[in-house]
Amino acid sequence: MQYMIVLFLLFLIQFSIASSCLAVNSEQQQEFAEEGWNRFPDSMRKEVQDTFLCCGFNLTSVSSNDPSCELIQKECCSGIAGNCQCPPCLYKLEDKINYAFKLCGGLGIFFSFTEFIGVWLTVRYRNQKDPRGLPSAFL
Repeated sequence: MQYMIVLFLLFLIQFSIASSCLAVNSEQQQEFAEEGWNRFPDSMRKEVQDTFLCCGFNLTSVSSNDPSCELIQKECCSGIAGNCQCPPCLYKLEDKINYAFKLCGGLGIFFSFTEFIGVWLTVRYRNQKDPRGLPSAFL
């Protein structure tokens, strides 16, 4: 009985988290991503900026005199004359963030329903008679 209760509670928690991942709209995704960006250590931010050739997270956080963006600006603007600025990382990461939310939500829904099937099977077969034992004996 405890197994069934624990499995059902796991189903409820996982289903609610997966549903919320699928229900998040793009504005909320940007807010979550910006909050995560602000909590990143500087070394991780620099690594992301180097990988995606972007500077800062969004337009308000990009500054032209940021020392961490100077090298990235040179790489972004190589071969381009005039006033060139690297795009903010939000625009480069937007598709990947959306994909991650949808993937987590989809996998969570899939595995939560397999847990629900486990609960159903537990309820269905928990009181089966043992064919080797006494006819009145239950498992």
